[in-house]
Amino acid sequence: MADDPDSTADPDSADDPDVLVAGESLIDFLPDAPGPLADVESFARRAGGAPANVAVALARLGDPPWFWTRVGEDPFGDHLAETLADAGVRQRFVERDADAETALAFVSHDAGGADDPHGSNADSDRTFTFYRDGTADTRLEPGGVPDDALDSASWVALGGVMLAAEPGRSATLDLAERAAIRDCTVVFDPNARPELWASEAEFAQLTLRAFDRADVVKATPSDLAAAGVEADDPESLAEAVTQFGPHTVLLTLGESGSVAHATADAPWGPATAAHEGYEVDAVDATGAGDAFTAGALTAFADGASSLSAVVSFADAVAAVTTTARGAMTALPTREEVDAFRKRAERGR
Repeated sequence: MADDPDSTADPDSADDPDVLVAGESLIDFLPDAPGPLADVESFARRAGGAPANVAVALARLGDPPWFWTRVGEDPFGDHLAETLADAGVRQRFVERDADAETALAFVSHDAGGADDPHGSNADSDRTFTFYRDGTADTRLEPGGVPDDALDSASWVALGGVMLAAEPGRSATLDLAERAAIRDCTVVFDPNARPELWASEAEFAQLTLRAFDRADVVKATPSDLAAAGVEADDPESLAEAVTQFGPHTVLLTLGESGSVAHATADAPWGPATAAHEGYEVDAVDATGAGDAFTAGALTAFADGASSLSAVVSFADAVAAVTTTARGAMTALPTREEVDAFRKRAERGR
């Protein structure tokens, strides 16, 4: 297909989607001002969770996915379920839990980093305080997505937060293994959140275990450093990750764009690609990495002609997301991304 992926997916179609996303849905509480959490006086409630952001971003781009998640039967769970449904995300695997509450995350912004939300690491200016002990999202059980759904899907996207607690950890690894058996391409984002892990060693061990089950890894340099994977430059870092199992690595670099590396085992062939990113008036990087993941998934699923085309499109989706506040509320439509890319091309 052409470098500009296109889709005509209908969220109400009887056809099964080509992409399944799995992972946490939670409520983000965003501060009204930068500074320590103890000094913040008010917060804005937002639907969140990296996989939830990816699922909604895919729907906005015209490819509504299945989303396997679990939220409580509480007001926050109601808000998340309604938000996902309103966005067009398929509801078959959105579970409700009467015995557990919905997870919460309070976000604080560093006073200095707040002026540079689109810096080299999208999370460099933010700290997360999670309320996620035994919450509904941690209670996904292995087998929640049956094999028939995997037989009809081509892509399965997973996030690292689910590996931090059982039984969600086992459910995620089980899904990755069964998806691989059924020839789904497994995409994994480690999404390092030290606050959720007992130790750095535990995070590194589980992340490398997930790499072994993944075909495509999307990560930031800081995610990989937390997993013990480092190199002298982005290209070498992306290549280093392939030694742990995935055939393709997408490395996001904030305002510097992205780098991708694929081995000969990749369906699109061996390649290295880089995109310098887009110049935008960024106001909030929340969800930009998840937008990139959704953009890459859309481009891959639509048969983009090259790895360069994938990162170019994914960077555009992420860039547009940074021009508005919030994660899900800032995610663009396909038309908005196409218009943005045309303007960027004319400006060169």
